Parts: sequence; C-alpha cells; structure tokens
Amino acid sequence: MILVLIFLSGGAGLSGLFDQGQSTQNYNSGQVTRQSNTQVSDGDSKFVSQVLGTTEDFWGQTFQNEGRTYHKPTLVFYTGQTRTGCGVGQASAGPFYCPTDQKIYLDISFYKELTTKYKASGDFAMAYVIAHEVGHHIQNELGTLQSYQKAIRGKSETEKNALNVRLELQADYYAGMWARYIEEQGLMETGDIEEALNAAHAVGDDTLQEQAYGYSVPDSFTHGTSEQRMRWFKRGYQYGDFEHGDTFSVSDEDL
Repeated sequence: MILVLIFLSGGAGLSGLFDQGQSTQNYNSGQVTRQSNTQVSDGDSKFVSQVLGTTEDFWGQTFQNEGRTYHKPTLVFYTGQTRTGCGVGQASAGPFYCPTDQKIYLDISFYKELTTKYKASGDFAMAYVIAHEVGHHIQNELGTLQSYQKAIRGKSETEKNALNVRLELQADYYAGMWARYIEEQGLMETGDIEEALNAAHAVGDDTLQEQAYGYSVPDSFTHGTSEQRMRWFKRGYQYGDFEHGDTFSVSDEDL
C-alpha cells in the first residue's frame, strides 16, 4: 500500500483568484467526491476541485506534448478512516495516493493540521499538497511506481527507505513543475514560492525528527531532508520538464 504523505507550503493565492472568475481564463474542475459521513463546505470543495482542475490542465497538456494520454485521478474527502483500493487508509497517515484505484484521499481535518501542527496556513498550502499527491499519480501513469515496487523487493528496510526518499523527492519536483504553470497562468501571488519552500523545510525528515526527539536518524528517512525537499521542488519550478526530474538516476551526493 502506497501512502505517500506530504505536508507543505503556505500562502493565500489561489482561491481568491478562482473566486474572482477571471473572464480571460477557463479553468476546468477536477472530480472530487466525499464519503457519506464527511461534511465539507461548498467553498472548500469548490477550491479543491478547481486546484485539481489546474493540475489536469497542466498534466493533460504536458502528456499530450509527450505523445501520451493523461488519465485524471479523483480526489476523495473522508473522515477518520476509509476503504481504498490499497486497503484501509487512516487520517493519521495524512493525505495519500492509491495507485490501484487512482484516487487521492484527503481527511478534511488535514486543513486544520496544516495550520496548527505544521504551521503552514493558507490556501496555497493545500493546493501544493494536492499537487504533490497528483505527482504520485504522474509516477503511476509513467510506470515509476511499478518500477519502484519491483526495486524494493528483497531490500532491507534502510534500502527501501532510501528508494522511497527518491520517490517522494520526484513528487516534490512534479509539484514544482505545476507551480511553474500556476505562475505562468497568473494565478500565483508574490511570496507563494517562498512560503512553499519554507514549509517544505519545516516538514523535512531531519527537521521533524529533531523537533520530536532532539536528534535525527538518516537511515530512517522516507521523504528526504528539509534541504532536499526544498531543492527538488525548486528544481521542478525552475526547469518545468521531465528531463531534470529523474531522482532515481542521480548519486546520493547530488540527491
């Protein structure tokens, strides 16, 4: 079961621009559903749907340019726990992507956690979280997740962790590619990128472990250090192409 977690960013750029209904832009809405026991405000649902729509616009065009067809994921709001194609998902795991059913799962309480636990308030924070999870969907579309699953067979826990870090950093890179598109569309406010980088720093494995225990254990890292996460997001934002996002081919020193 791939539960790929990411907690990033801050800012307030996207929802205000969407709400203004710019006449010069037509933004698609992504497919968002909710479980029967989950209450989501119309505003939150609309915002998430429209953010997901921007990822579909971007990745749809990007795949078309590569001669590929992009299959859109669905985002599911839930509360507490939920059954997925990958098993039972728990809110404590954070947002995650299930490649089996090609759905992104988001517990509604995560909105609050972004502000209180991770000190990353703002609409752009949630937009970036969604973009990262969509990044895992991109990995599924391109066959990267399948290659990853094969690569970890028979590996030690430390070796599996190291490969998972590369998987996560690539999703950060893809989120950066999306952020570049958002800027090109005029949807990004001044300071959004800096806020994303600051938040990425706040949720690096080393930072989280040092805050919790007073020290960090690199062999246990599964998402990357603060510096790595910032660097790969920024790299995706800088280059905006697939060519520079192969985290699996670079050396440990260059990761």
